[in-house]
Amino acid sequence: MKARIVRIGNSRGVRLPKSLLEEAGLPDEVEIQARNGAIIIAPAVRPRAGWREAAQLLRKRSEDTLLEPPTRTRFDETGWRW
Repeated sequence: MKARIVRIGNSRGVRLPKSLLEEAGLPDEVEIQARNGAIIIAPAVRPRAGWREAAQLLRKRSEDTLLEPPTRTRFDETGWRW
């Protein structure tokens, strides 16, 4: 598919047909990179994506424990007031 680069305000852009976006399965937020003479458009990676599922899997396996025992501090002795 050919497209024309057009002026959009002070920038330039390419209009992408809805059918092409649907075929690619791109969400509303994307990352754009220039690489080897091409422009790459990919789904934006969300920070911490998948962490919830990973934590649930750890819990299911009983692997959600601390790696080391907690270190006691002065606050543990004097700071706690019930």
